[in-house]
Amino acid sequence: MVAIENLVLVFVAGLITALATGLGAIPFFFVEDFSDRWNVGLWGTASGIMVTVSVFGLADEGLAYASGGIPTMLILGLLAGVALVEIGDVVLNWVDIDDGTESTHDHQHEHDGDVPETEDIQTDGAGHGHDDHAVEAKAIAEGNPKTLLLILGILTIHSFPEGVAVGVSFAELGFDGGLAVLGFSIPLLAVFMTVAISIHNIPEGTAIAIPMRAMGLSKWRMVGAAIFSSLPQPIGAVIAYGFVSWARDFLPFGFGFAAGAMVYLVATEFIPEALATGEELPGKGYRELVAGFGIGALAMLPLMVI
Repeated sequence: MVAIENLVLVFVAGLITALATGLGAIPFFFVEDFSDRWNVGLWGTASGIMVTVSVFGLADEGLAYASGGIPTMLILGLLAGVALVEIGDVVLNWVDIDDGTESTHDHQHEHDGDVPETEDIQTDGAGHGHDDHAVEAKAIAEGNPKTLLLILGILTIHSFPEGVAVGVSFAELGFDGGLAVLGFSIPLLAVFMTVAISIHNIPEGTAIAIPMRAMGLSKWRMVGAAIFSSLPQPIGAVIAYGFVSWARDFLPFGFGFAAGAMVYLVATEFIPEALATGEELPGKGYRELVAGFGIGALAMLPLMVI
């Protein structure tokens, strides 16, 4: 039986990552424009942290729990994590969150009246681009209950793997060797993963806030919309933690699932998002991306190999 206080703690960790998304809108309280160079660098930093924590934290932890020989459960988990992200993208290709006639990933749809002309909508060719954030932001801004419910379902598909990564990283909650916080022994991996997801969510929140700023919405509504976009994460964290705590034999699968999903998300969403954001920069944002990735990896690597 999983202790209720443990579930509450994991939920709070997931909620922290969701609240971090709101930080992405905070700069608009002080500046009218937001530096693409800074945003690309932050995407790179988040990517570096996520890959490092996934490979040297989640995957390494999964190997430690795997029985001798070929780590079958870990490999199956890795493949399942990749499959979930890919299936989620396929589902999103067919889901409409605009007016019932256009797909969120239809690169040929008209933007007149839908997205402010001040925004240069771009996509990365794989279905992940600024148009997604613009359409989501417009739907949230209009506040239609049916649309908001549909948006939440779509965001659940998008955010669930990140919540799972947080939840699985708490698998050793209460075991010796963790970080003592408020009477809990919290695994260092859980701390690192919560920080990694939170850092990633900041530029995600900025991407949501940019089109809302162009619509003239209030700053606090931008913050609320950014947080709303990550609300599925604490739910996913609790579900994942509850599962791996109940079925300890599936721990290698859980760690592999989270690692596979995270690395695949970095490759197919974070990096393309960064490059789309930095397309107008000198060098098309590659320098900022690589520098940010290196900073994130170097910051986490010494901690992960302790």
